Amino acid sequence: MKRHGILNSHISKILSDLGHTDLIAIADAGLPVPEGVRKIDLALKLGTPSFREVVETIADDMVIEKVIVAEEIREGNPTALQFMIDRFGEDNVAVSVSHEQFKVLTGQVKAVIRTGEATPYANCILQAGVHFG
Repeated sequence: MKRHGILNSHISKILSDLGHTDLIAIADAGLPVPEGVRKIDLALKLGTPSFREVVETIADDMVIEKVIVAEEIREGNPTALQFMIDRFGEDNVAVSVSHEQFKVLTGQVKAVIRTGEATPYANCILQAGVHFG
């Protein structure tokens, strides 16, 4: 058994297999997952686990160079946006796509990790960076 890091074997495998610029998504309970994209479902009930908890756990174990969120998060969920900016820095959080475009982008991710989050627009796409030591 692992001593540290993510215990979920599906998430651990996805993160281990990521290359530079590969994408994964962390989604609220309602985001549709495109056909053919792997879904790792962590949702137990509404709110559990939270978007924030899952993002923090993934970010502790992944090199992230860019974060994409939908424009609608600005007005629809400013608390989630502020969390993302605080966690990753304003320069690394791209708020430049509509929610509809965001859903299309999820077709390019290696996996969608579904949380139990029940607030609007609590979704992000994380782009893998490189760790050289």
